[in-house]
Amino acid sequence: MKARQKRAALLLVGLATLGLAAWLVISAFRQNMVFFYTPTQVQSGEAPQGRSFRIGGMVEEGSLKRQADGVTVHFVVTDTAQKIPVAYKGILPDLFKEGKGVVAQGKLAADGRFTADEVLAKHDENYMPPEAAHAIKQAHEGAQTGKGAPQ
Repeated sequence: MKARQKRAALLLVGLATLGLAAWLVISAFRQNMVFFYTPTQVQSGEAPQGRSFRIGGMVEEGSLKRQADGVTVHFVVTDTAQKIPVAYKGILPDLFKEGKGVVAQGKLAADGRFTADEVLAKHDENYMPPEAAHAIKQAHEGAQTGKGAPQ
């Protein structure tokens, strides 16, 4: 092989290795990326089926039901326009309460119930995730004008 052919082969091997490394990094990001959706977006079908995502809003008053096993809970997350039932098995955060902000991460079941793997509660008296606060504000404004929640 001539020197020119060796350099070309080395360049091709280097580019192939760089391409493979970039592909591995991108696929790792895609697998670990978790998007946030509101109950209105979930009801309209925007949320992915079979993939993990986050749903956020307020815990509906009177919706918290604890099972006899002591670790399984059911509650409803709302953005004041739509409601999504949530099932969670685990210990809830100390700050979790009805009528307060919540973000749950998990998957949507075929029956429309959200099965959470993780539940996050607000940090202080005024905290709500920015996405949830924006979605609740939009849903509330849509309800006042009679147009419903924006899509």
